[in-house]
Amino acid sequence: MEPLVDIVIEDARWEALGLDALAELAVRAAFAELGLPEVGFSLCLMGCDDARILELNGDFRGKPKPTNVLSWPSEERGVDAGEVPDLPEPGEADDPESLGDIAISYDTCALEAAEAGKPMADHVSHLIVHGLLHLLGYDHIRAADGDLMEATEVRILARLGLSDPY
Repeated sequence: MEPLVDIVIEDARWEALGLDALAELAVRAAFAELGLPEVGFSLCLMGCDDARILELNGDFRGKPKPTNVLSWPSEERGVDAGEVPDLPEPGEADDPESLGDIAISYDTCALEAAEAGKPMADHVSHLIVHGLLHLLGYDHIRAADGDLMEATEVRILARLGLSDPY
């Protein structure tokens, strides 16, 4: 089976955690929950460290500080407050529709997981789902959108056997 996620590892600690397997499971669970086919889409996930994500967060969001996850959708999918975004149409198997890119920082994820007393793999799976939902047009700027996004995340994480992180 073709991988859904192209993985770019900039920090070797991600290899030890098994970022590629975590990403595949998280994305497949999200696609199943949302009714998206596993063929016809692609996305890229970069596993990096705080220094790299600080640079990206500064360049793209004007926030020169580390964060856990960043997303760059290939297409803006604006919706009315609290509305489910229109899901993209899949491309062909040999020419998949790109959903966009996600970057995730090992340092911040490890710190957050430790502070929350949860396994790193569970926290990373949640953040991959969170980043993917951003690629699909979900957001949490407005309260109604945040409620919808959180509820969607909780359902996807339940498919992975993970408890409600909220």
